[in-house]
Amino acid sequence: MKRLLLLMVLVALAGSWALAERTKTVNFPQGYRKWYHVKTLVLQAGHPLYEAFGGIHHVYANEKAKQGLSTGRYADGAVFVFDLLEAPVENSALSEGARKVLAVMEKDSARFADTGGWGFQAFSGGDAQKPIVTNAKEQCFHCHESQKDKDYVFSTWRP
Repeated sequence: MKRLLLLMVLVALAGSWALAERTKTVNFPQGYRKWYHVKTLVLQAGHPLYEAFGGIHHVYANEKAKQGLSTGRYADGAVFVFDLLEAPVENSALSEGARKVLAVMEKDSARFADTGGWGFQAFSGGDAQKPIVTNAKEQCFHCHESQKDKDYVFSTWRP
């Protein structure tokens, strides 16, 4: 009887842990290219982050994130997408190349309390089946901590 009870407790704990981990995931952002385009940036050779983030960056914000850009504070449900593309030069023109990564920041103060209320995920090549963030605190939030005064967001409002 004790073994059965112990087994039931272990199964319940495992199920609770799996549910907790699932609720901490950040989903692939469907339709993000129809959202508000915040900015475009190009990181070229010589920039300290070039090795990891060299290329063309497009940043998109859903409606809640757009509202937060003007106030500096973001409501739960705010989502930013960072679309990073190769930046080949052809005939003296910089153009968009292959997608390197699609990164997502999602605000949910309860689910992501340990990373300033933001959840992070990145998808290799923009493929929803290839998430690459395994430790958001180390891989993403570590850099975003420098923007604490702006609710951990690098982008700013440009009227």
